[in-house]
Amino acid sequence: MNSEEYILQMKCISKEFPGVKALDGVSLNIKKGTVHAVIGENGAGKSTLMKILIGIYQPDQGEILYKGKAIKISNSHEAIKLGISMIHQELNPVLELSVSENIFLGREPLNRITGFVSEKELFSKTQELFETLDIKGISPKSKMKSLSIAQIQMIEIAKAVSYNSDLIIMDEPTSALTEAEVTTLFNIIVSLKAKGIAIIYISHKLDEIFKISDEITVMRDGQYIDTVKTENVTREKLISMMVGRELKDFYRKQATEKGEVALEVRNLTKEGLFKDISFKVHKGEILGIAGLVGAGRTEIVETIFGMRGSYSGEIYKDGKRIFIRNERDAIKNKIALATEDRKALGLVLCLPVRHNISMAWLKMLSKFSLVQTKKEKNICEELVKTLRIKLTNIDCSTNTLSGGNQQKVVLAKWLLTSPDVLILDEPTRGIDVGAKAEIYGIMVDLAKQGKAIIMISSEMPELIGMSDRIIVVHDGAITGELSREEATQEAIMGLASI
Repeated sequence: MNSEEYILQMKCISKEFPGVKALDGVSLNIKKGTVHAVIGENGAGKSTLMKILIGIYQPDQGEILYKGKAIKISNSHEAIKLGISMIHQELNPVLELSVSENIFLGREPLNRITGFVSEKELFSKTQELFETLDIKGISPKSKMKSLSIAQIQMIEIAKAVSYNSDLIIMDEPTSALTEAEVTTLFNIIVSLKAKGIAIIYISHKLDEIFKISDEITVMRDGQYIDTVKTENVTREKLISMMVGRELKDFYRKQATEKGEVALEVRNLTKEGLFKDISFKVHKGEILGIAGLVGAGRTEIVETIFGMRGSYSGEIYKDGKRIFIRNERDAIKNKIALATEDRKALGLVLCLPVRHNISMAWLKMLSKFSLVQTKKEKNICEELVKTLRIKLTNIDCSTNTLSGGNQQKVVLAKWLLTSPDVLILDEPTRGIDVGAKAEIYGIMVDLAKQGKAIIMISSEMPELIGMSDRIIVVHDGAITGELSREEATQEAIMGLASI
């Protein structure tokens, strides 16, 4: 192995936490000017390895060579000084500050005379960065709290590039991006490669991996499995390497007997967000909602669930008109919504799993206003067993679970309410292929039980593979409906971009 062609070599890295061996002799070799994908199921050790690389954790064993020299990185500031930066999966912007202030936080240009921050130079540097990266439609002076999740993600990408690093780690960088923004990101990556900058790219989206990476390292259960050239491997082989087995019938959608109309929406309108939305979903049916980010999909289901306040139009449940003023009304009418952002809206991560599961239906578990702890534990343990949630016990902190298991906790919370209509907004975002397959299996089982499921997804294969029928939303209006037989990526995109 010619060490000169590698910007980074991580050799036999091991890391152990109480009761868990997170990494067991993992090696990673990154060539200069290449995109190197690191993939594996949640819990495979990818994040731990990256946290060691940027100094958040210290390895128990192993060696790191950077530009041919052995190094020890004590914290993220040292990593940045060395030329290593990271775009984290979890976005943590300072919402009250401007875009420019977030990008150059702690590195603000100062006025030579006054010694204060030069806002003119700050905004100018940000604008130059945006022009270089072809980021449009975002003002350097905008407050971060006014931006969408997708725009915040682009700001994080710009911030990482602004450090002039020689190695950039991108952890799920496209999880909230539109197709156009993904194209912009890929163009940025190509230009960075041309400058000799290396990219470590972590993603569960295999289509992206094949488009952008040069090499792929696969990890499983804290161990190194193999490194392959992207051009020499198939999707099926990668999945098999990640999960240690073949995933047959990945989407697992089976024909179910469609029952009566469970939910009907007539001319639903929310001023400034969407207009005249009408559709039906039947018992035993999975109805997909497609559309580009910003089309109004999430706003529609949040209004149906009572999260958006007043609206015009009518909502019918089992043929009877219902009035939903808030989330409590929706739950009473046996409608549940698993939100897009499970960490911010779906879970309280610092609480035990048991409390997260029971929080939506405490009334059922209480007597004389006191929670019946034994009943709560029994019901939660049964749901954990049914959904095959991997955890040490139901009182462990929810933030210790993998993304896939956290998503199952969200499902468990809403299944406890015994919903007739289950709305799933991006149900598999940020989780690995094995966990996705399990979520799909749960959806199929629920449909067989006669539940009506509404699913929003930005992943075309998921929409097409799991939906009995798809409605497409563009600019706050439904532009078309496709049967399972009619649904193709071309047909959906045609309606989504009218």
